[in-house]
Amino acid sequence: MAFKARARVLDTDDIARIVKRISHEILERNKGAGGIALVGIRTRGVFFAQRIARTIEEIEDGQVAVGELDVSLYRDDIATRGGAASVGLTHMDFDLNDKQVVIVDDVLYTGRTTRAAMDALVDFGRPRAIQLAVLVDRGHRELPIRADYVGKNIPTSGNEKVKVSLAEVDGVDAVEIGEEE
Repeated sequence: MAFKARARVLDTDDIARIVKRISHEILERNKGAGGIALVGIRTRGVFFAQRIARTIEEIEDGQVAVGELDVSLYRDDIATRGGAASVGLTHMDFDLNDKQVVIVDDVLYTGRTTRAAMDALVDFGRPRAIQLAVLVDRGHRELPIRADYVGKNIPTSGNEKVKVSLAEVDGVDAVEIGEEE
C-alpha cells in the first residue's frame, strides 16, 4: 500500500523546535539529567530519542543513556497484525534499575505500543519511574495511557494515517496526514 499525503503538519524546523522543547521539559520535570535514561521504540522512536539526548547533553554538558527497544514480541495484537512478528534489535547497555526512564516514540495512537514497551522494560530491570515522550499524539486511545511530553497533538479520524519521516531513516524530516491507497 502506498501512502498518499493530504497535508504536511510538521517540517524540519518544527521537529527541531519540538526536540528542543521536549528536552527542556524533561530536564525541568526531572530536575536535571542525573538518573535519566531515554529508551526509543524502534524504529523512529530511537532516532527521536537520540536527538533528545544530544540536546539534553548540550544543555547539561553530560551524558544521557539511550537505548533501543523492539516491542514486537510484547504486543497483544500480533495475531491481528498479519504474519509472524519480525523482531528487531533491543539494545540497552545500562542498568535500568532506579532510573527515570523516558520511553520515546514517534506516534501515540491506541496506546498498545506503549503498553508493550512498559512490559518489555520490566524484563530489563525496575525503573524508579517511566515517562513517555512522543513526537505526535493523534488520539484514539484504546488503553488508559497518556504522554508526559507531546510534540504536537494532531486530531485524526480513524481512517487517516500519520506518517513520520526522519532524516536518519527517510532522508527528510516531516510529519504528514493522509490515507493508504
